[in-house]
Amino acid sequence: MAQYAAIMLVAGIGIPVLAALNAALGRLINSPTAAAVVLFTVALASSALVLLLFPGPGALSKVAGSPKHLFLGGVLVAFYVLSITHVAPHFGVGNAVFFVLLGQLISTAAIDHFGLFGAQVTPLTMARAGGIAVMAIGVAITQLA
Repeated sequence: MAQYAAIMLVAGIGIPVLAALNAALGRLINSPTAAAVVLFTVALASSALVLLLFPGPGALSKVAGSPKHLFLGGVLVAFYVLSITHVAPHFGVGNAVFFVLLGQLISTAAIDHFGLFGAQVTPLTMARAGGIAVMAIGVAITQLA
């Protein structure tokens, strides 16, 4: 469990770094959209390298038979990257990521509560709702201070 927490902590650290780097690239080349294309090209190459090093047996051959709604994750990540790359230079990385985190708290609660997309069901109790509210308030305080 600790290793999963560590991996996700590093992934979380990467989100605002990604936002700042891609926003800077978008400003430098005067195109947030082109910056997103560059990011996805590097991401594709990186993912392909990891797949070559750690192949999942027959994983790619199973993609065609997968439910098509599962591919919406790609649309959502593209929306995130395009929006953060465009918004961050105008709104600030901290403000942009604050609203991303707020959205994550809301959607996570719904996904867990209803077991959406095959997720493990974790009911939204008053204690969990209170914890989510405390997290949201804590994140808001970081932007107000």
